[in-house]
Amino acid sequence: MFAAGDMAVYPAHGVGVIETIESQTVAGIEQPFYVMKILDNAMKIMIPTASSDNVGLRAIISKKEVENVLDILKDRDTEIGNQTWNRRYREYMEKIKTGSIHEVAAVLRDLYLLSVDKDLSYGERKMMDTAKNLLVTEISLARKVDESKTEKMIENLFN
Repeated sequence: MFAAGDMAVYPAHGVGVIETIESQTVAGIEQPFYVMKILDNAMKIMIPTASSDNVGLRAIISKKEVENVLDILKDRDTEIGNQTWNRRYREYMEKIKTGSIHEVAAVLRDLYLLSVDKDLSYGERKMMDTAKNLLVTEISLARKVDESKTEKMIENLFN
């Protein structure tokens, strides 16, 4: 359960703030909704409180959990499949949609490692940016540091 003012993560859209909790009547049934504003683009989303778990709405990770995410980014023993770019794209998009920061970290790592050996498609480059932005925002909030510092730290893991 979230309260107004809480930060939360909405899968594939990133971190937002729960602005209010308000009731709406949908199909003749009144139910409470979280009204969430995504930090990255100011998009407003209404999420039924009863199904917030089903859609993957979750709290921001703890400072301690950041280390697990960084371990995923540092892992160079992972096997990157040699499937076609569009199959890989679909697979990675599914991972991002889960809302799991661990899955998002794995997508960023895999795409970065892939980019060392070959040119990424436009969609893969865009996905890599999306994964990086999702990670930068959440890790910065968890660590209470500026996003530019987090972005440099992540880039340094790959250089």
